[in-house]
Amino acid sequence: MKTKQWTVTVTIDEDDTRTEARAVMTDAGAPMATGRGVARRNPADRSVPDIGDELAAGRALEDLAQRLHDMASHDFAYLAGPAVAS
Repeated sequence: MKTKQWTVTVTIDEDDTRTEARAVMTDAGAPMATGRGVARRNPADRSVPDIGDELAAGRALEDLAQRLHDMASHDFAYLAGPAVAS
């Protein structure tokens, strides 16, 4: 069995009403895929920065997961070759 290690780094930038997160997956330091997520606070709501961080990070990780799934689907379709007509 072979063990691999991929690293995901989540970076969060925020201001008063908007939080943006970026999740970057790397393999041996080389970027493989990036996901992005945004959370917005209604100005009438109480400011709780942790909630925006959690929402934006969760959305970035969901986006990253979807991108990885899409990459795998694309690779699978490529390796399967063209469909044979019957």
